[in-house]
Amino acid sequence: MAISIDTVYQRVLAIANKEQRGYITPQEFNLMANQAQMSIFESYFYDKNMRERLEPRAVKDPHTTESDISELITKKLKPFTTVAVVTDGHTFPSNYQTGKIFYNDRVCRKVEMNEILRMASSVRHMGGTDPVYAENVNNGRDIIVYSPSSVVAGSSVLCEVISKPAAVDWGYVVVNEQALYNSNTSTDFTLHDSEEDSLVFKILELAGIIINKPGLVQIAAQKETTESQKQKQ
Repeated sequence: MAISIDTVYQRVLAIANKEQRGYITPQEFNLMANQAQMSIFESYFYDKNMRERLEPRAVKDPHTTESDISELITKKLKPFTTVAVVTDGHTFPSNYQTGKIFYNDRVCRKVEMNEILRMASSVRHMGGTDPVYAENVNNGRDIIVYSPSSVVAGSSVLCEVISKPAAVDWGYVVVNEQALYNSNTSTDFTLHDSEEDSLVFKILELAGIIINKPGLVQIAAQKETTESQKQKQ
């Protein structure tokens, strides 16, 4: 799954030219394309957090539920998500963001550190308890995992590791003083296919700022808002 960087660039140029807003060079486009991609990528975490907080109170639509939208966000993050071992059961590997925590193929439930300590000292929790974890910044540890009668260590703890999208690049060769697309040196977007319109409008909005064309900023912002609302309905 990938979005062609050339397709996005040509769409951006076509709209900018139609509005008579000037030419956007490959160098400018690459800079704005990466900024737009990261902006969309980072919005997933905000949207997912908002959805998860609102879902318990949400009125379920018979056609499009809140959980459907949360699942779509999860699907959009999938290309950037892998599962890795938590070092010594408590230290995360290098990452941009972490997701679910697993112990023995079971998802760990997040609790407060005080709850971990209470469970560790309580006879009532000596069996049958699902694994849980809490944030722990002591001694360089990121988390502490408990299941069901002791603190867990070693290589049995795994976590979802979410990495940043790879930098995109519209590669080109110069022929007769014109930049021509070169697929061999280009890197496409790794965002979900549904983000193509959002990328185009966000890049146009950034372009309008760089080339000082307020009209282009306004047009792009309106289209981007419309597209965002459609995706969240």
